[in-house]
Amino acid sequence: MAGERHRQGGQMDQDWVSMVAAAHARSARAVVTHEQKWSGPQLLSHASAAARWMAGWGLPSGRPVPALVDAGPEALALVLAGAAVRRPMAPLDPQLPPSELAQCVERLDAPCIVAQPRFADLARQAARELGREVAVLARLPCPGEPLPVPAPDDTAVVLHTSGTAGHPRAVCYRHDRLVRRARLSAALQQLRPGSVFATAAPFHHIAGLGSIMVALAAGATAVPVERFSVYAWRDLETLRVTHALLTPIMVETLLRRGALPLRTLRIMQYGVSPIHPDTLRTAMTRLPGVGFLSLYGQTEGSPITWLSPADHQLATWRDELLQSAGRPVPGAEVRIWRPDRAGVGEVMARADHLAAAGPDGWLRTGDLGWLDEDGYLYLVGRRRDVITRGSQHIYPLEVEKLLVEHPQVADAAVVSVPDSQLGQAVKAFVVAADPADPPTGEELTAFARTALSAFKVPARWQVVPSLPRTGTGKLLRRALVRG
Repeated sequence: MAGERHRQGGQMDQDWVSMVAAAHARSARAVVTHEQKWSGPQLLSHASAAARWMAGWGLPSGRPVPALVDAGPEALALVLAGAAVRRPMAPLDPQLPPSELAQCVERLDAPCIVAQPRFADLARQAARELGREVAVLARLPCPGEPLPVPAPDDTAVVLHTSGTAGHPRAVCYRHDRLVRRARLSAALQQLRPGSVFATAAPFHHIAGLGSIMVALAAGATAVPVERFSVYAWRDLETLRVTHALLTPIMVETLLRRGALPLRTLRIMQYGVSPIHPDTLRTAMTRLPGVGFLSLYGQTEGSPITWLSPADHQLATWRDELLQSAGRPVPGAEVRIWRPDRAGVGEVMARADHLAAAGPDGWLRTGDLGWLDEDGYLYLVGRRRDVITRGSQHIYPLEVEKLLVEHPQVADAAVVSVPDSQLGQAVKAFVVAADPADPPTGEELTAFARTALSAFKVPARWQVVPSLPRTGTGKLLRRALVRG
């Protein structure tokens, strides 16, 4: 197999395919769900079959392959095959409308969309707009030749950004950078052979497929969860899950239902979107003995900083650490570009595992933040979301964090609206904790004035049933009506 052949060449682990092949050449459990259990040799055999299937469709070498697939063993075999034969998979969000899917396919310059049967109709609708073909992955043929060894600078996979600021953007992950990312992330998460890693993040997301690729490279068992639910989470204990990645919304749901504890769990990773410190403290209390960690990064490059299990213990007396994104991961540099008088500026990072750094080696994240004297990074929002009122800057995240402290507010979002005198004003959308008893604008204004400067207090208020969010909980600020 690929790992054996690469070892003989003296260039072990220069590509992700060889890492997975070497780690799982004899493993009994590589990918596990309640319906299926594949050993390492079975995963590699199915990947070989997937490579033969792609060749039969005549998919061009060196071009991304847009795919509508769910989180499961077959999809992982397809990803492994695509990474080996220079036909990198580019999983797409099946919740996007056909018109947006078509735009993604067009930007990838792909002649064909791969789809599992359940997504075939959606794929055909998107393909019809472009005059493209749809390859339905109904059944894999018999395995063919062992997987070839790709070059370190070949693209292994293509992941898309969340599209919170517009259309999802494709990010190509080269093998060499993915290998470095896998080694680093596995070390931070304490993933190794014998570990069992589960994530319910969407498959097309870096927290979904991106995290599973790290687990497989480390020799851990991957448990892809197609859809999060309280029942699905509780059921992970029977699969002996030791490591899990949850979004803040998932953590809050499990806490409300009293379902967070798993007896087999050893490491709890959280992230993707901000988590309230009170929620995190409660989760830590409910999971004594479990190590907590968070990794900050983005599709273009991750991880950048991390809050380690030791940091979480330190936070028992340094409470403010739970509001930080942690310190730079080993091998990464973080700097604040053009800080203002308060030290807030754009977060920039440099490391050899980042997927889409600029020509100078630095990744401009678009996030705004500041560093404390110990090197901990505190994020205050996205650069594009800053509200400029006269000559003063307002960071929506600061206002939102305060508003959710109000006992009658379950969720909040802040945006800019036009102001004839000062250019922009602040408008807040709030979700009532009790829809039958929503807070009034007067009550919220009085509450905000207790902790915010007058220019930061929202001038307009609107109570809404819910806020538009992505599948991983990121706020779709652009979807809010700013009238």
